Amino acid sequence: MTITRDSLLTLEAYAKIRKTDKPAVIAHRRLRSVHLGEHITLQFEDEQTIRRQIQEMLHIEKIFDEDGIQGEIDAYAPLVPDGSNWKATMLIEYPDPNERKRELSRLIGVEDRMFVEVEGHARVYAIADEDLDRENEEKTSSVHFLRFELPPAACQAVRAGAGVRLGCDHTNYPAHMAIPADTLASLAGDLR
Repeated sequence: MTITRDSLLTLEAYAKIRKTDKPAVIAHRRLRSVHLGEHITLQFEDEQTIRRQIQEMLHIEKIFDEDGIQGEIDAYAPLVPDGSNWKATMLIEYPDPNERKRELSRLIGVEDRMFVEVEGHARVYAIADEDLDRENEEKTSSVHFLRFELPPAACQAVRAGAGVRLGCDHTNYPAHMAIPADTLASLAGDLR
């Protein structure tokens, strides 16, 4: 299903369900989040997470005109996986501002060293920050947008139940782990 103007709730309708819907939204977001080590979290997006993000932006900004609504759809719709990939928001989190500044300077390029490895298939590295200019010689951003483009055989393997590892082979943040089964089951639904 694609997100269109007609598929979104009106501001009034969204305001009515916003609070009561929140626990389910948080549970879905938690299911699709993977913590890699202590400081990196990947939030795997899907149509549901992006639809909620668009509705939130329209609500917060009080956007109700056609052009404004289409602008939000155009900004966020590219983050919905399209059948052969996973798309994720990568957050680099250090609570202390001084440590964050120091570590972001040590982690330049970390977004390009993120990978998924489907059991029995070659490692697939993330394509990071498409359509965004994030080049910074001094530090990396604390937020990146990643796309993992999986070959058809890897997609089939995931749908058939193959395990998947998430990892990073950046010199200053080596980490890898198996994606938990419940999260992987949700991610398998993104592939066709």
